[in-house]
Amino acid sequence: MKSLLVALGLTLAGAASAQVTAIKAGTVIDPVHGTTARDQVILVEGGKIKAMGATVAIPAGAQVIDLSKEWVTAGLMDAHVHMTLTETEGNAPFESFYLNQSSTFRGLRGLHNAQAVLNAGFTTLRDVGNSAEYAMTDVRRAIEAGWFVGPTIIDSGKIIAPFGGQSRDIPPAQGRFWKFEYIDADGPEEVRKAVRTNIYYGAGVIKLVGDNNPYHYSLEEFRAAVDEAHHAGLAISVHVYSGDAADNAIEAGVDSIEHGFELTDAQLKKMKDKGIFLCSTDFPRAHLDIVGTSGGILPEPAVLAPKIIDRLTRAHKVGVKLVFGTDVVVDMPGRTRADMMFDYLGVWRQAGIPPQDILRAMTVNAADLLRISKVRGHVAEGYAADLVAMPADPLADIESLRKIDFVMKDGKVVRSAAR
Repeated sequence: MKSLLVALGLTLAGAASAQVTAIKAGTVIDPVHGTTARDQVILVEGGKIKAMGATVAIPAGAQVIDLSKEWVTAGLMDAHVHMTLTETEGNAPFESFYLNQSSTFRGLRGLHNAQAVLNAGFTTLRDVGNSAEYAMTDVRRAIEAGWFVGPTIIDSGKIIAPFGGQSRDIPPAQGRFWKFEYIDADGPEEVRKAVRTNIYYGAGVIKLVGDNNPYHYSLEEFRAAVDEAHHAGLAISVHVYSGDAADNAIEAGVDSIEHGFELTDAQLKKMKDKGIFLCSTDFPRAHLDIVGTSGGILPEPAVLAPKIIDRLTRAHKVGVKLVFGTDVVVDMPGRTRADMMFDYLGVWRQAGIPPQDILRAMTVNAADLLRISKVRGHVAEGYAADLVAMPADPLADIESLRKIDFVMKDGKVVRSAAR
């Protein structure tokens, strides 16, 4: 009897895992080429796209989802988020939130934000630090263990920086409390050790700060980080605005420049030639007015806002590989973090970026940078069934992404507008 029950359990488990979902899609958008295909059937099995086409037959017993009046495309990606971080408004010291927020509290905020943005259509996130004592690493592990529904997360662990992290003018008597979420590393060997420390604790990407103080990383220090990370199969992202620090990061062959608000055309051209991505974090002016200077990290909003648009326009013209990243770190009354992430679309539009290029930056380009392009970011057979749908065409108006009303993550429906 016991063996019969075991066999029955295995049979039922096998049947459950073999469940096929058939999506009747009105229009499928290929984010690679910005093309569309009408009246497609997408078969999903085992979390992946099994088949897709206009003549694909729906198997008997399949779960059918009717999206025949919707536009369907790959799940969105944001490659520069801080899910556990909410800064104090205005020009309060950047470190002010360290005083009353534990790693546990920060992790819970990160899970809350990650689930909220998944519901809005962001199925993959690269979290680039400011997450206390590896809080976002634990959020990722909990999601991967199946304890919670959430997006795919690639997190950086602690940010590596020259002495002081992103702090300034802290009295010596206060101690190095920025180490709550930064690793001080000066010289190539300390940089190598910091990279190894993050890898040991579970980081999936390495994040360096290049130029938040009058001193910055040398070419040799950047090269040490690149060499150490690349040998471990991880990418390197660098927070840097311009100048010698940007030159050093680009020459060292990092994988992405974060921000780069004052990059010159020559620097952008070299990035293109070396295949370095720009994750541009194009703050809308309304957000900058709340953030202020972020405790001295950013220029004044009136100065920074036009530079952001100018740099994005020039980067697109040069042909740098652009990746969508938001860097939302504040709250606005009555608005979700996802709402604020979509605000960045307006800046891309002001910079003259066509909708299909914006969508590519939010899907296939991001997947390339995150080193997951063989499994995510495409609507194609064999890829993870990370899909979103909306009642309007984002290739005609990119703001249609705000209207996403269907989200599928790894073949499971997270949000449904099926009719």
